Amino acid sequence: MSVPLTLLGLLEREPSHGYDLKRDYDTFFGRGKPLPFGQVYSTLGRLARDGKVVIGEAEPGDGPDRKRYVITETGATEVDAWLTEPVEPEPHLQTVLFAKVVLALMLERPAGEYLDTQRGAHLRRMRELTEIKRAGGLVDAMLADHGLFHLEADLRWIEQTAARLDALAAEVRP
Repeated sequence: MSVPLTLLGLLEREPSHGYDLKRDYDTFFGRGKPLPFGQVYSTLGRLARDGKVVIGEAEPGDGPDRKRYVITETGATEVDAWLTEPVEPEPHLQTVLFAKVVLALMLERPAGEYLDTQRGAHLRRMRELTEIKRAGGLVDAMLADHGLFHLEADLRWIEQTAARLDALAAEVRP
């Protein structure tokens, strides 16, 4: 997730205060991983430095004075370019999961047990995501589906790898 570009996109929608940007980011994009306030303001500072946002006059609020951030033409152009470019398909060829299996085999440790444990962790997370999908709205369902589809692919890989452990061990051991 590109935090700077996402914040710019939220600002293109309407000028906002940092607190409002954090709330909207967390609501739509930060499921399970809210954006720290410090990151919001440091990102906004860099965006201002780079001419992608301007900071309005401080306005009184319930607490300290609040600054309203407004996207510039440069920022809007960057958001437009970002939204029209496809995301690079990442085949995840260097995953931790793969590295652990290969290292376990190299070190003559029980890679099959590791795969069983990992399968259990994946299934638990899939149950959590299914509950989020069932209990939440459309945004929650779409995010949960994305996670579920990736976990399903991992499970297929775990099953195929478990079936090939002996052959893989023969290939990676000296």
